[in-house]
Amino acid sequence: MRYVGIDPSTKTGFVALSGAGEVLRAKELTGIGDKDPKRITTLVQEVVQHIKPGDVIGIEGFSYNSQGRGIGFQFGLGYAIRIAMYSRNHSYTEITPGQLKKFATGSGNTAKAEMPGPIAENWGYSHPSDNVLDAYVLARIMFSIRNREQLTFSLTDYQKEVIDMIINPAAAKKPKAKRKAKRGDKR
Repeated sequence: MRYVGIDPSTKTGFVALSGAGEVLRAKELTGIGDKDPKRITTLVQEVVQHIKPGDVIGIEGFSYNSQGRGIGFQFGLGYAIRIAMYSRNHSYTEITPGQLKKFATGSGNTAKAEMPGPIAENWGYSHPSDNVLDAYVLARIMFSIRNREQLTFSLTDYQKEVIDMIINPAAAKKPKAKRKAKRGDKR
């Protein structure tokens, strides 16, 4: 069994951990060229070529607050990877960017530039690509979910909280405060 993390981006991070949590593969995938749809198509092909049957996969969810020219690409690539995995019967777990950051650092608002230090401190892992670092944390989350009973004493409280949010998202949602009805409101 392998634990896989995928961070979809123009340079997609891919990490596969062994059943013991050792890094088997850590790679930045780019596809071919810089024009779409060829770049997205070949990038998706690269991603699925690295996935094996039985892999336990974590993929970073969409960043809905992002802005800029690359947003269309990010959503297109993200959905294309998910469709390719679905069509090949690979199941995956969606992990939000905030959950990824919190699992690595204790804060869901950590800047990308601040991620390498806590990742090296927590797991002794480093890589020059922030996409591969994110993929590593995603793979580490999947490893921790599957092995949480054995890791109980080595996981931090914030890591346990992230795992609980991923395993049981309905319980993690906080109830919204009820809005007081104003005169004339139809409810």
